[in-house]
Amino acid sequence: MDTTALWENACGHLKEILNPDIFSRWIAVITPLEIKNDTLILSVENDFYQTWLEDNYLPLIVNALRLSDAPESLNVKFTVRQQERPQPAEDAPEPAAQGGDKKKPARKVKGITITPLNERLTFEEFVVGPPNSFAHAAAIAVAQAPGKAYNPLYIYGQSGLGKTHLLQAVGNRVMQTIGGARVAYVTTETLLNEYVDSIRAQRTLEFRQRYRNVDVLLVDDIHFLGGKDSLQEEFFHTFNALFDTRKQIIMTSDRPAREIPGLEERLVTRFQWGMVTELEKPDFETRLAILRYKQQSTKGRLREDVLMFIAENVQSNVRALEGGMMKALYYSALHPNAQITVDMLREILKDFLDKEQLKDLTIDEIQRVVAEFYDIRMTDMSSNQRPISIALPRQIAMFLARKLTHASLQDIADAFGKTHATVVHGSKSIQNRIDTDEKMRGDIRKITRRLGRDPVAHQL
Repeated sequence: MDTTALWENACGHLKEILNPDIFSRWIAVITPLEIKNDTLILSVENDFYQTWLEDNYLPLIVNALRLSDAPESLNVKFTVRQQERPQPAEDAPEPAAQGGDKKKPARKVKGITITPLNERLTFEEFVVGPPNSFAHAAAIAVAQAPGKAYNPLYIYGQSGLGKTHLLQAVGNRVMQTIGGARVAYVTTETLLNEYVDSIRAQRTLEFRQRYRNVDVLLVDDIHFLGGKDSLQEEFFHTFNALFDTRKQIIMTSDRPAREIPGLEERLVTRFQWGMVTELEKPDFETRLAILRYKQQSTKGRLREDVLMFIAENVQSNVRALEGGMMKALYYSALHPNAQITVDMLREILKDFLDKEQLKDLTIDEIQRVVAEFYDIRMTDMSSNQRPISIALPRQIAMFLARKLTHASLQDIADAFGKTHATVVHGSKSIQNRIDTDEKMRGDIRKITRRLGRDPVAHQL
């Protein structure tokens, strides 16, 4: 399969749907590298692009590839191009953005960003409704008075509800309104990679100065801090240094701080010092308003009854909502003379509707399917036996319970008759093996599909 030709065909389909500005900003920057082990590897300039594309455009890209006759089994994986990260000078008026992002005209704003910000993620672009109005108001208050209103601000909620959008909206507002303010946005994964690199290069002092000499620190996905003891120690001191000097700290997570497995109690306490707010699933009116607003960035137009159908039936999160709208727009662009009916919509959005109707998985179901896959007894899942033929499937079941359910660490530990530490260790062990063992990753994907879940959607 010709990688370049496949990607060019997919881009042709994406151009039919996205307006030129969106395509140029998010799709044209992607470079196809290769197809390896049924996975298309796409390269981007920095980890901000990787995260944003995975969170917002992955379903759209997969659909475009399917329309380009890519096999159903083809997965998509983003990787960051290897390059030297510039180190910002302490007194430079316009520090280079991490990853070399040339699209951030820092001289046009009053603040200074030491890491990439997506200038399109603003409060003006955030659609407000009852489920997110409190978090939105708290974020605006912080942006108007960093370090004074709510510090820290901790925003949690399920994936796809707008946490990253609010986080960066604060950064963009501060950049626009407060002269000389230094703003840093970073995902916890990037923070970990930078910390490890600094240790390897013996530049931990530079790492500390990078994040302790800012006025606003925006940390995404702080739940990934759990279980990483050395980074927790470093972040503890960074938090204290910023808090004591009244610098603003904002964090997002997929769960309350107390439910993050492996997070030290002293950090849990600090994360709860300021304002804790939850982003909830949008109600029907908010979903419809989001669709109407998002449609403005596309070339196509859907009838109001089509938008209402999508808003009524795709309820889980904003990302799925936008994905459903884009798929309907795809169909409309490919069949310009067709009048979309409700029956047609049900077929067009079948994948989305099926996911919406999926009932929550239970730990018991995961244990049963894993036990069947490895041909062991269900009772082995909670036994004290330690041969590899039993211990490995048990760890895989623990890992999938954490990935595919909303169960707390305590619930998972109780279901397996183990301790918190055992569950965390087992899950971490499987994650490490997935990254290096193709057969292990393949088996876990098969099990995930047997459980009725999409392994790509869960980044497995």
